[in-house]
Amino acid sequence: MEKIIVLFKLGLKYLYRYRRRYSFLFAALVFCFAIVTFITSTKDSMSENVYYSAQAHYAGDIIALGYNSEFDFTNHFTANEISIVLNAAADSKINPKHTVFRTIFYDHGVVFFNGNSVIQKYVIGCDWEKEEHLFSKMDFLSKDFISPVNHPVGDDGIIISAPVAKELGAEVGDSIILEVENRWNQKNTGQFIVKGIVQDSTIFGYYKVYISRLSLNRLLLFNDDDCSIIGFFFNNPSVAERNRSRLNPILQERMQTGPLVYDRETRREETDKPFSGMKVFLFTLPIYLNEIADLMNAMNLITYFLYAILLIIIFTSAAVTYHLIIHERAKEMGIMRSIGFFGGDLRMVLWTEVIILGIISLFAGFLLSLVFSAIASNISFSWFPSFEIFLKNGRLSALYLPGRIIANIVLTLLTLAAAVIYPSLRASTKRLPSLLSGEPL
Repeated sequence: MEKIIVLFKLGLKYLYRYRRRYSFLFAALVFCFAIVTFITSTKDSMSENVYYSAQAHYAGDIIALGYNSEFDFTNHFTANEISIVLNAAADSKINPKHTVFRTIFYDHGVVFFNGNSVIQKYVIGCDWEKEEHLFSKMDFLSKDFISPVNHPVGDDGIIISAPVAKELGAEVGDSIILEVENRWNQKNTGQFIVKGIVQDSTIFGYYKVYISRLSLNRLLLFNDDDCSIIGFFFNNPSVAERNRSRLNPILQERMQTGPLVYDRETRREETDKPFSGMKVFLFTLPIYLNEIADLMNAMNLITYFLYAILLIIIFTSAAVTYHLIIHERAKEMGIMRSIGFFGGDLRMVLWTEVIILGIISLFAGFLLSLVFSAIASNISFSWFPSFEIFLKNGRLSALYLPGRIIANIVLTLLTLAAAVIYPSLRASTKRLPSLLSGEPL
């Protein structure tokens, strides 16, 4: 143990002595690791932001939609049908973390205020407390408004988006009118107080308002306990497809269900087919996100390509720098051998230098990646249509996942090791006369 400590100190001493020789490798490691970390963390953040936006919009990792042949303008579940779906979910043991119920009115809801009106693509009736996990992540214009639970919205409240509030000229506390069509295609209106304004200009949130499910059910002339969709959220979204495959056959035994579909086009074809009575479809988010998924896959390919290029730069920089350093120190290593150091001792000293250099470089690279992320977060992407879905609170952000950071560190260190292990082995096993003569390694 004492010998290892001595060799470690010796390696640290030589690293300091040859710091100028190592400076190029240090710079290459810092820059490459910073770029790798910045790219992967930004991509992970963009993926999570897209998924969260879609998850909040469609209300689940698995979404059960009830199609009723009596109504052609909205989805619909009665209390009895809701009970059947929930019992099937329990029997299939999919174990959702959250289960939410929403009533949705599509396409032509209208909000009025002070002589202005804005058509809404989505009017969403929700249960405020059950959706606390979604609302708590939203960016409310009023910083005092944390979530509908901390600041109760109630059955007379409405939450609108900032762009719509601007078009209407409405502020928190104003009373606005919401117009929808009931189940018999008759117009119905309700008066609501603006309780929150969400800073959301994405395709998922621009023309969308939230009111309580009870209020919307009564405007649509549904029963109080009815809903349009049932959403299941899981701790790990990656299990959604597997759980959908478990739930569908059990649900199929108890009510009419549609087939499992995997893309938007097939979904449209299946839901447009004629049927009678009540029919349930189970969807997962990738079905709605085909185009975005293709874009993210393209980004993944670009990321992997850049990753490979940066690792090649690290390998080349390490190989060239290390070869020069070992060649320059050949006589020195020969003297060390002649005074009693073994080949393994030399390798220990050489590897200690590289390991310490690598650790310092990775730490500095991580700090530099934070600088890159801070700069990127202040860049405006307003010129990029619909890019807001990739942003968090309107800014490009970074998500530092422990697993991803560890993988970056391991790959970088392995690349560094691959570049230096052969030259160090060759130098430490070379004949003593050759080392002392300064013969090229």
